[in-house]
Amino acid sequence: MFVKVGPKGQIVIPKIFREATGITPRMKVAIEEKENGLLVKKQSNIYEIFEQIAMKGKSIKVRPHDSYEEEMEKRTELIRQK
Repeated sequence: MFVKVGPKGQIVIPKIFREATGITPRMKVAIEEKENGLLVKKQSNIYEIFEQIAMKGKSIKVRPHDSYEEEMEKRTELIRQK
């Protein structure tokens, strides 16, 4: 499948690929240069875990000043307390 590169260098990932890979609007993706082109990858699974927790009605607060490790420790502790 071919897509057009816009004037700002942007491309649209076709719906069939977004649905198949679970890529959603405003989701960050990784782009790697490969020998024959570019590889677009979804976020790591940790984001999927956070999304699942959020969908269950749990509150997830992300404070930019907290380090990643501190946030993970808090969430792990909450899960263990259940």
